[in-house]
Amino acid sequence: MKSICFAVTTALALALAPAAQAKLSKAETAMAKTVTAEQERSIALLERLVNQNSGSLNLEGVEKVGAMMRAELEPLGFTVDWKPMRETGRAGHLIATHKGRPDGKRLLLIAHLDTVFEPDSAFQTFERMGDKAKGPGVGDNKGGMVVIVAALRAMKAAGTLKDANIEIHMTGDEEDAGNPVELARADLVAAGRRSDVALDFEGLARDNGADMGSIARRSSESWTVTATGRPGHSSGIFSARAGDGAIYELTRILYRFRTELPEPNLTFNVGLVAGGETASLDEGGIRAAATGKTNIIPSTAIARGDLRVLSAEQSQRVKARMAAIVADHAPGTDATIAFDPGGYPAMPPTDGNRALLDRLNGVNRDLGLPEMAALDPLKRGAGDISFVAADVDGLAGLGTFSTGDHGPGETVDLTSIARQATRAAILMTRLAAERR
Repeated sequence: MKSICFAVTTALALALAPAAQAKLSKAETAMAKTVTAEQERSIALLERLVNQNSGSLNLEGVEKVGAMMRAELEPLGFTVDWKPMRETGRAGHLIATHKGRPDGKRLLLIAHLDTVFEPDSAFQTFERMGDKAKGPGVGDNKGGMVVIVAALRAMKAAGTLKDANIEIHMTGDEEDAGNPVELARADLVAAGRRSDVALDFEGLARDNGADMGSIARRSSESWTVTATGRPGHSSGIFSARAGDGAIYELTRILYRFRTELPEPNLTFNVGLVAGGETASLDEGGIRAAATGKTNIIPSTAIARGDLRVLSAEQSQRVKARMAAIVADHAPGTDATIAFDPGGYPAMPPTDGNRALLDRLNGVNRDLGLPEMAALDPLKRGAGDISFVAADVDGLAGLGTFSTGDHGPGETVDLTSIARQATRAAILMTRLAAERR
């Protein structure tokens, strides 16, 4: 207990030092003190959230975590609604709204209730280790939800929440989006269109020990290449009659992807390959079956992979190049490429996003904290904020700092709760006070 209190006090010492206080308003100084004083309360909330399994496919568990967040937000003056999403195969979303000044900026806060750890995972419980804690979703994204609550409590105590227009969307399927994704994200997209600023509370990124600002996130899309060839005896391979076979055709395509597609901010992974006399994928596209013999020219070969880009323009251009490579068939073969519907769009690094990072760095300066440089988007995956990126300026990575996310050793830096909640409370207070 003493070690964590000391660590939190140290982490925010500059924020409460006299020189920093001179740059903070009375309310902002009060918020920083409230966050620090309530650190143990925040950690207790995190423990309760982590100990409730909420794997994306555990619909009842996701709903229970939603109910826990409702219990935190309603006392702060939020109107909380649950939007069921069973028709997409997922639990649903928690949507909370707080009405402030009619002419004040509208803030959209984004987080998610679900984790990658389903009930059959061996990783199920919160374990505290001094100023760190381990558990399923402890950082991604239950730590982020705790940061939101801690920041809002501080705003409430300081009197700055009453005038703030805030809408919170906590999705129940960020780790495994419901189908169709257009329906699963319809409410979030609509919220982005009526908001002035979007703040995403997924994990804080650090690079070489320095806190970083996230003003961009790449997309996440999936593709399938299916190659076909003429079946026959292997002694005829490469002949005019038999051609090259399906596996050589697929190999040609993947080799040209690797050598001809690379460009800045683009990655394309091949995650699953199958080929032979027969080859097929299951309905979910995550398992493959194949049969064949060494003396039979393969008639079918399949590859599935992902595609990550930084803009819609880059996506369209790269997809066109992939299609052209696929269409340039080897002798005696055919091939097609299909891109899965839905997927996560990109969040490009716009001037508006850079301006928001500048605002956050103004908070950092006034707290006596180091300024945060923009994170290389290659170091961040896709996220829900990308669904609103076309309509509103945004900033990501306002949640806790954690390591080992999505693995059985996921560990959060508990001191980052207080630092991130203090930053968020002051940033939200300043933004909410501005006129639209």
